[in-house]
Amino acid sequence: MSLEGAAGNGHRVAIGSNPERNRSHNRRVVLDVVRLHGPIGRMRMAELAQLTPQAVANIVDELVAERLLVEVGRLRRGRGQPPIQFAVNPDGPVTIGVEIAADHLVTVALDLAGGLRGQRITPLAATNPAIVVPKVAAEIAGMEAALARAERAGAGDRVGEVEILGVGVVMPGPFGIEGMTSVGPTTLAGWDGAEPAAEIGAVVGHAVVVENDATAAAIGERLFGAGRNLQTFCLLYFGAGLGLGLIADGRPYRGAFGNAGEIGHAVVAPGGRACQCGQRGCLEQYASVHALRERLAERSVAAPDAAALARLLETGDPILAAWIAEAAAHLAPMIATLENILDPETIVFGGVLPDALTDALVAALEPLPVSVASRRERALPRVVRGQTGQLTAALGAASLPVFDTLTPKLDTVRAAAASPATRQEEGRPRR
Repeated sequence: MSLEGAAGNGHRVAIGSNPERNRSHNRRVVLDVVRLHGPIGRMRMAELAQLTPQAVANIVDELVAERLLVEVGRLRRGRGQPPIQFAVNPDGPVTIGVEIAADHLVTVALDLAGGLRGQRITPLAATNPAIVVPKVAAEIAGMEAALARAERAGAGDRVGEVEILGVGVVMPGPFGIEGMTSVGPTTLAGWDGAEPAAEIGAVVGHAVVVENDATAAAIGERLFGAGRNLQTFCLLYFGAGLGLGLIADGRPYRGAFGNAGEIGHAVVAPGGRACQCGQRGCLEQYASVHALRERLAERSVAAPDAAALARLLETGDPILAAWIAEAAAHLAPMIATLENILDPETIVFGGVLPDALTDALVAALEPLPVSVASRRERALPRVVRGQTGQLTAALGAASLPVFDTLTPKLDTVRAAAASPATRQEEGRPRR
């Protein structure tokens, strides 16, 4: 049995499994169908999820009661009673995302429809857990207070309380690596041997999910950005360093130890520039924001933020232009290599670079080397810019609890498909 069904409009969704023990999976299937196709009626949900109408009706009633879905009227067409339409509830639970960067924290709140409900950016004096954990707790408490004030201001007959579905935290990797020296400004000092999820969760009072920044950014793009309609893609993440988020069959691929995608430390120029990881010629030394700022600093040009980089691009700064050309020269063959190994639908460029600079970098890749992606008929270009903006890591962090709530776990349905219980006549998935 196929694990995914054609959902129309180019979307694919996981198929539901009717036995009661797979109810958690079925809830995710229904939520994912509504996220992709809403507003949508129950019968259409059942068709797309390949669940019985009664199973979908029961799940929808639960999700509405839990404020995860909301009725949005009736579809007026044809004869008979118009079907009630449902959508993901933008006024339901929210998630909080925290990006821990080398010199600042970014905290955001997202509703289940992907709406940004709050944003806070604060400087960070040091990155060790003794400093970071209390700071993260304070920022989350401040975000919760701001959300509660906003809820009370527009609540009407509501009580002004906001339900927090969960907290996502992102940090730059790699994690737990031996044999690599300090990787300097692209990672955080003091976290070796620490358990970030447990330490932060103990003080914030919510379930905490921790992820590396590139993977989290890819999850954010999968839910709300350029990967919304894609099942398999790569996200090249420009933070201080350079990372790679991988989405395969709609799920993040993390590797055995959570370090899949450490593309910044792939050697592209043997014997080249020294990298603080202990190697020479790493891609990060040529195609990262840190590398760009180093080049600018050598000429006493300050570019502390994305706005400053955008101004340099507008004025045709020669140092920036040289970095674009050098970065593209090293990235282009890497793009072809990723395509040949992973066969993604597209490769997304995202992160802290301003949109115009990302577009200039993507344009400079041409002509890309020939790869398995060199097809005349393509739904998307080989490389595209992400859509979640410069807050992409923090939005990705907030997307982590949403992703666990909204996205079906294919491992669960694989196990169910292999089980004799799934072949029972009662509630068997429709084909």
